[in-house]
Amino acid sequence: MIECRGISKSFEEKRVLSDFSCSIPDGEVTLLMGPSGSGKTTLLSLLLRELTPDSGTISGMPARVGVAFQQDLLCPRLSVADNLRLVLGKAAQADLLSALAELGLEQDADTRAADLSGGMARRVSLARAVLFDAPLLLLDEPFRGLDEKNRDRAVAFILAHRKGRTLLCVTHDPEDKERLGASGVICLSPLSPDREAVED
Repeated sequence: MIECRGISKSFEEKRVLSDFSCSIPDGEVTLLMGPSGSGKTTLLSLLLRELTPDSGTISGMPARVGVAFQQDLLCPRLSVADNLRLVLGKAAQADLLSALAELGLEQDADTRAADLSGGMARRVSLARAVLFDAPLLLLDEPFRGLDEKNRDRAVAFILAHRKGRTLLCVTHDPEDKERLGASGVICLSPLSPDREAVED
């Protein structure tokens, strides 16, 4: 279990998280929700050790994490297939084209990432995170910019390939709880001094 206890984080004069605590249970799907500015992306950066909390502790984070950031961060000069090969073990590469087909990208394996539409790049970024061999998945608004058909494809892909791994998903859509079968929701609110809320 990942435990955040008494986390506070400020940027210059702006406090983003204040004495925040939460638990992310192993092997479950948990949503992270809240309006813009409530600290969702800051919390992910703290979990990934890209930022250091001003106070408080984070425990239970594994060494390997599959991440889909809000920015797709693909290698623009590489093809879709080569972007995925960067994170796949040899055994998983045999399933690469099958995975792309699940996301409606089977015709785009040789397309440069720079030439993808926003929705296509989002799905490739999601595939790269989910197919990475890691016990924890952090997905920051994975369905942003996707139409209903491709969102449903992305949901099905996550469910098919999660394989019991812990998943923390940032989203603004409460219906994602049912779509992903989430067991809990962590809610963040701007300027709230105590932000601990896990809905069972």
